[in-house]
Amino acid sequence: MTSLIMRPWDGLMAVLRWASMAVLLFMMVTICYDAVMRYVFMAPTNWSLEINSFLLVYLAVMSAAEAQRHDAHIRIDYFKVKLSARLQAAIGVITGILGVIFCFVLAWRGGIMMMQAFEYGERVSSSLGTPIGIPYAILPVGFGLLGLQFAIDTLRAGQQWLHPDALKRQESSPHA
Repeated sequence: MTSLIMRPWDGLMAVLRWASMAVLLFMMVTICYDAVMRYVFMAPTNWSLEINSFLLVYLAVMSAAEAQRHDAHIRIDYFKVKLSARLQAAIGVITGILGVIFCFVLAWRGGIMMMQAFEYGERVSSSLGTPIGIPYAILPVGFGLLGLQFAIDTLRAGQQWLHPDALKRQESSPHA
């Protein structure tokens, strides 16, 4: 991928990375606050559980593209690393295509859920009464981003499959 094409994607991933860190910090503070209010002052908050539940979904879904981008997901690759570079790239292409399809389906169905929730005015049955379409909106956005990252990974793996020698030259280059 050329850096000109990837620069906006890298910027978006940086924004999501910082947003995820801010969300995690906010969750830590509000959960501690709720615990103190509940057990010290016997006055629990009525909003902390609901908001932090939605933010936990945000962290899981919106951070997935960044984790995929850095190849940070947990995996067992004992057998894969013993294969040739070309076969590893072919597995990468297949995995990437399956990932794109999976994410497309989840983004599509999540979008339908979100639209229906807004259409019917569905709300969380709590004191806040949050419109359920708002947290549902996390699904199509997050899985859409993850699907785009899978597409980028698929293109890279396809390039490695077509030109396996380029990868070897790049790894042995002192400027890499």
